[in-house]
Amino acid sequence: MAEPLKNQYGPEIPARIAAMIAAVHPSFATELFLVDALDGYDDLSLTQRGWAIARALHRHLPDPYPEAVEILLGSLGPKIESVEGAGMAPFVYLPHVFFVAEYGLGDFETSMRAQYELTQRFTAEFSIRPFLRQHPEATLARLTTWTQDPSHHVRRLVSEGSRPRLPWAPRLTHFQRDPAPVLALLERLKDDPSLYVRRSVANNLNDIGKDHPDLLAATARRWLVEASPERQWLVHHALRSAIKRGEVGALAALGAGQQADVVVERVTIDPAVPHIGGGVTITFDLVSSAVQPQDLLVDLKIHFVKKSGRTTPKVFKIKRLNLAPGGRASLRKTVALTAMSTRQHYPGRHEVEAVVNGRSYPIGAFNLRD
Repeated sequence: MAEPLKNQYGPEIPARIAAMIAAVHPSFATELFLVDALDGYDDLSLTQRGWAIARALHRHLPDPYPEAVEILLGSLGPKIESVEGAGMAPFVYLPHVFFVAEYGLGDFETSMRAQYELTQRFTAEFSIRPFLRQHPEATLARLTTWTQDPSHHVRRLVSEGSRPRLPWAPRLTHFQRDPAPVLALLERLKDDPSLYVRRSVANNLNDIGKDHPDLLAATARRWLVEASPERQWLVHHALRSAIKRGEVGALAALGAGQQADVVVERVTIDPAVPHIGGGVTITFDLVSSAVQPQDLLVDLKIHFVKKSGRTTPKVFKIKRLNLAPGGRASLRKTVALTAMSTRQHYPGRHEVEAVVNGRSYPIGAFNLRD
C-alpha cells in the first residue's frame, strides 16, 4: 500500500518554515511557534497539517496582515522553473497559501501580490478560490490580465485556480452553474505555448463537461476547427471523461459519434485467474460489418470488485482507429493489479467489456485472487 503523503510532511516542515522566517524576521518566536504548530500534528492529514501551520503563523507573525505577508514573502526561496521532479519540496509553501486564503480576503491587492509570488514557487490554486467567490469581478479581471503573464506558473494559475471541480478544494458552485466566465479565460489560454498550461486548460474544460456536456462538445467542435496538433491534443484530453461516459456529443466531436457496426472476436484474458499484485492482459479483435470505413474509439472497461463486494467500473483507453469495410483490428491492453493510492484490489469476479464509440460489448471476466 502506498505511503500516506502526510508522512512526507512531518515536523521538519514547520521547523523549516520557522527557520526561513527567522532569517528575515529575527524576533520571530520560533520555539513558541513550533509548540503551537505541532500540537496534535501526528493525528492530522496533509491538508490539516497545512492549515494548522497557517493558523500558528497567524498567531505568531505581526498582527497587521500586510506586515505579516511582507515577512512571508521575504522568507521565500527562489522561483522554480518546473514542479516536475520536485516531489513534495514545493509543499513547504502550502501553509503560506492557506494563510492568504484565510486572512487575506479583506486586502485584495496585498493578497494578489502574495499569490503571484507563491504560485511561482508552489501553486496558489487553493488560495485564489476564496477570492473568486468573494470578489468575483475583481479576481476575474486580474486573472484575465495574468493570461498574458510571462510566467507559465502564473498563466497556469488562471486555468487551474478557476476549475469548478478542482481536486482537494471546495467546488466553485457559481461556475458550475454558469461556466461562461471560466470559458472566457480558457479561450485566452487554449493555444498557450506551455504544455503545463494547456494540460490545465484541458482539465478545466473536462470539469466543465461534467456539469455541461453539451457545452463541452460544442467547445470541442469549435476549438478543433483548423486546430494545431497542440490544440488537438488539448481537446482530446478535455474529452477523456466524456468519452469514457459514452457521451454522444463528445464522441461526435472526434468523428466517432455514429454507433459502431463491429463484431468482437478472438477474446483472450490471460491469466484467467490473476493474483492481486500481478496483472492481466486482455486481447480481442474488432471486425467491421459496415460497408463504409468507420472511425472508432476503443476503450476497455473493467468492473472492479470493491471491499463491500459491489463493483465499480473503470475505463482504460486503448486506441482510436479507422476500420475499413470488412477490416480487422487486433487490440491488446495490460492492466496492473497492484495496489495504488487511487485503487485497491479485492478478490472476486471482474467483468470485462470492450467499449466502441460508447457502446459496451461484454467480452468475459477474470477471477482475481489474493
